[in-house]
Amino acid sequence: MKIRLLLVDDHQVVRSGLRMLLGGESDVEIVGEAGTAKEALEAAPKLRPNIVLMDIGLPDMSGIEATSEIKRLYPEIAVVALTIHEDEEYFFKMLEVGANGYVPKRAAPEELLTAIRAAAAGEVYLYPSLAKLLVKDFLAQERASGDAAGLDGLTDREQEVLKYLADGANNDEIAEVLVISPKTVARHRENIMSKLNLHSRADLVRYAIRKGIIEP
Repeated sequence: MKIRLLLVDDHQVVRSGLRMLLGGESDVEIVGEAGTAKEALEAAPKLRPNIVLMDIGLPDMSGIEATSEIKRLYPEIAVVALTIHEDEEYFFKMLEVGANGYVPKRAAPEELLTAIRAAAAGEVYLYPSLAKLLVKDFLAQERASGDAAGLDGLTDREQEVLKYLADGANNDEIAEVLVISPKTVARHRENIMSKLNLHSRADLVRYAIRKGIIEP
């Protein structure tokens, strides 16, 4: 099944370039374009994309606000930020409103495609230099909170699954390593997120770093 993609950027030349870049991929279908947040919000329910490729600097409202509204109205749609902004303020705000990826416009085409495919699979993709900000933020939280090493009631199996999830493995890969079914992995994942009150892959990675389950 193809990934249905909605391009949101206020520059026509950027959208044309993205069409040329992504249109030739066998697993990607560009279903529409929008030059403003308003157009994107109108297009989302009509076109039902899997992914919205979102610029942050839009003329009518920010891409952060637009992402927040899309995720509120259509939580099944993933959003990947594609932006010139690489500072902490925009990066963390996009994660907070539910973005599944954050890629700077200077990134290589392969990085953008990786982000789109990861988001389509329900994962979170962060450009390497920006992912370091996330690690830095979590380590700072760890020092500030003096969090204990306990794992908040997780079973041994759940701890195993948590480690693989935080390392970026998907359900099928974890199932193969632990010799259990993907459905069982999914159930463990739901239990982990519920017990720890986590809501995203980014939250899970932060927790795993803070607890020393994975290395930064």
